[in-house]
Amino acid sequence: MALAAVGALLFAACGGGTSSSDKTATASAGKPAATSAATKPAGTAAASSTAGSGNVTIPTDVGKDDSAKLTGAGSTFANPLYTRWASDYKSKVASGVEINYQSVGSGAGIQQLTAQTVDFGASDAPMTDAEAAKAAGPVQHIPTALGAVVITYNVAGVAQPLKLDGDTIAKIYLGKITKWNDPAIAGQNAGVTLPSAEIVVVHRSDGSGTSFIFTDYLSKVSADWNAGPGTSKNPQWPVGLGGQGNEGVTQQVKQNKNSIGYVELGYAQNNNLPYAQAKNKSGEYITPTADSTSLAATGVSIPADYRVSIVDSPTKGAYPIVGFTWIIMYKDQKDATKAKALADWLWWAIHDGQSVEASLGYAPLPADVVKALEKTLTTDVTSGGAPLLKGS
Repeated sequence: MALAAVGALLFAACGGGTSSSDKTATASAGKPAATSAATKPAGTAAASSTAGSGNVTIPTDVGKDDSAKLTGAGSTFANPLYTRWASDYKSKVASGVEINYQSVGSGAGIQQLTAQTVDFGASDAPMTDAEAAKAAGPVQHIPTALGAVVITYNVAGVAQPLKLDGDTIAKIYLGKITKWNDPAIAGQNAGVTLPSAEIVVVHRSDGSGTSFIFTDYLSKVSADWNAGPGTSKNPQWPVGLGGQGNEGVTQQVKQNKNSIGYVELGYAQNNNLPYAQAKNKSGEYITPTADSTSLAATGVSIPADYRVSIVDSPTKGAYPIVGFTWIIMYKDQKDATKAKALADWLWWAIHDGQSVEASLGYAPLPADVVKALEKTLTTDVTSGGAPLLKGS
C-alpha cells in the first residue's frame, strides 16, 4: 500500500533505548499492499465508518458505553496528541473511559509494554525483532500520526531560518564542525551574519524515538554517521549536552546561547524557537510544514506490520526528517473490558481524532493507512481469540 500526500501537518516525538541494531526495526513483516495514487488526509470522520474488510460498519462512538481505566507510556513526541485524544474522547464520546498517558520516552514505553505494566506502549521507533521477541506475546503496531523532527537553535542575531544540509548536520553532531561561522554553514546561508562562537550541541539523554528518527536520517545522508553512531534510539553521542525528553532538549536550547538541538516540531513552535530549513534528497531547502511533512509519505509501501522508515524522501517538496509514531499493544488482550475500551478508543482516534493533529503540529494519517488500520483493528486485535470491534 502506498502512503500518499496528506493535507495537514502532524508531528510528534519520543524515546527508547537500543543501539545501531535498531536498524532492523524497519524491516517489513508481511507483504506490502498494492500501491495507489495520492490520497487525502483522513480528517474528521462521519458518524460511521466502514471497516477495511468491507463487511462491517462501525460508528466512531462505538465506545460510548465503555467503562475502563487505561494506562499508556512512551513517546514524548506524541504526548501532546495522546493527551488531547484522552481528554476529547472522555468529554465527547465515552465519559466512563479514563486514559492515563505517561510521557517517559519511546524506550521506556516499549519496556513497560514488555513488562505488562501498561495497557499500551507508544514509540516513534518501531520495535525491533529482538525487542518483539522479548514481549509477552505477539504485538501490533498502530501508526497514529506523521511527525517532523526539526533542527532548532539559539543563535543571537539570526532572525531568518538557517539552511542546513544533512552532511553539515551530521558533522555538527559528530563534533567535526564546531563553530557557527564554519564555511560549511556560512556557505549555505549567504547574507547571514554568523558568530565565531562554539556550537553547543544538544541531544536526548534518554532512549528516544525522536533520536531514532533523527539518527535514521543522519545514517541515510552521512556515511561517517552510518559507520559510527548509526541508527538508534539511544546512540553513543560523540559530543554534546543531554536533555530528558523533547521537553528537556527544548529547555537546553533555550537556556544555552549558540546551541543547536533536535525536537518535534510542536515543541519548537510552542516555545518560539526557530528551526532550520533542511535540504532534501531533491536538493531543495524545505521548511517543515503540513504539506512538506505529508509529502514524505508519498509512494512509500507500507508493510503488513506497519514498521517502516520514511526519512530522506526523494519526493520533491518533502521535508526529509519525518517519521510515524505508533501505539503498540498486544494482539490478544487478557482483560476483555479494558481491551474493548482500548480498541474503541483507537477506532475513534484514527477517524475523528485525526482532525486535531494539524493544530498540534502533526500530519494526519493518509486515507490508505486508515483503511488498512480498519481491517487490522477489526480482525487482528482480539481478546481470548475473539475480535474486539464488532459493527452492525
